[in-house]
Amino acid sequence: MILTNRYLCLPNGTILLHSLEHLKIPLSVIQLATDDFSKECIVGSWDHYTLYKAELKHYDKENHSSKRQNTALIKRYPSGNENYGEKEFLTEIETLSNVKHPNIVTLLGYCIEAFERILVIDNFSNGYLYRYLQNLNNRRSFTWEKRLNVCIDVAHALSYLHFEMENQKMIINRDIWSFNIGLDENLGAKIVDFWWSIFMLPNQEDKGPYEFQEIYRPSHIDLEYKKTGKVKRASDVYSFGVVLFEILCGRVARDPIYLKESEKGLAPVARRSFNTGTLEDMIDPILREETGENNFVLNRGLNKESLHTFIKIAHQCVAETQDKCPTMKVVVNELEKAFFFHVSHCFNFILSLRIIHICVLTTVNIKYKGSMHDNVRFKKKIMHKQLGLHC
Repeated sequence: MILTNRYLCLPNGTILLHSLEHLKIPLSVIQLATDDFSKECIVGSWDHYTLYKAELKHYDKENHSSKRQNTALIKRYPSGNENYGEKEFLTEIETLSNVKHPNIVTLLGYCIEAFERILVIDNFSNGYLYRYLQNLNNRRSFTWEKRLNVCIDVAHALSYLHFEMENQKMIINRDIWSFNIGLDENLGAKIVDFWWSIFMLPNQEDKGPYEFQEIYRPSHIDLEYKKTGKVKRASDVYSFGVVLFEILCGRVARDPIYLKESEKGLAPVARRSFNTGTLEDMIDPILREETGENNFVLNRGLNKESLHTFIKIAHQCVAETQDKCPTMKVVVNELEKAFFFHVSHCFNFILSLRIIHICVLTTVNIKYKGSMHDNVRFKKKIMHKQLGLHC
């Protein structure tokens, strides 16, 4: 693929380089920021790219005429990789320069010099979702509410790509899995990679075929897409459904426990368990033991309405045919409904505790007389005994 001074010749169209002039960052600046790509700056390394963290000057995304300096991620493509080459790199530039959403990484800059192909994106300090799921300590703090928020973040991003792009375009990502979801300092989720994404108009969904990428994602590939090569928005929905089950079960889709039952991993196992009514046995045990800070059970188990709403939409997402998959708009609504059931349950539970608290204090005030200091200590003792709290 030839790069000229004015154009990036991309598989999905042509981008005028001058429109992205503010994004260009010299290789020397990136080398200085990473101490010449020092191992100490590496935060992740895979076949398809190496990720560095560094303080770097880049364009101000709100004001293209100025620059700012903060922590950014430098995404360095390897040279000579047949699966992640020039085409994929340029597709990411085109896609990320056309999207703007809080749950999609922001393209802060790029570098094309010599054999280097580098993207600079905003930082997500908690790493990738798959690592969060594989770390027991992280999972212990990964409450049901936080998991729902991550799911809703990604769902909103996909709904935006599928339905809310300008000029009636839509983008199909084709690479939704827990290795492609970054988590920021507040566990806000962002879709990171777009190298296999496709721009199309809604009436182009039945066109194709498009090459499907199964080399690294066999557990997340839409079954109909694999058979026919016809990629639709439902392909992203299916992949996202697998992510929903990963978050629910606390394991990545190709965990050995699932591969023992199916070479395709989690999705077929979840479908089978759903149909036999045993899916709740697959839920992350940490969620079933979820406790509050005071060592008493907050929810007495997961709220059933929230859980069942989540499971139902996740199961619909991993339907075996594309026409049975819901749209991302429907998925967003159902996940927000699951979140509503959860917070309503928590609010009612806390409200009940508050009422009990008031009743106990009222009873104590009537029945007990003594010094103010002793009175307070006596009230706390009764409260903890009645509510099952442990100091």
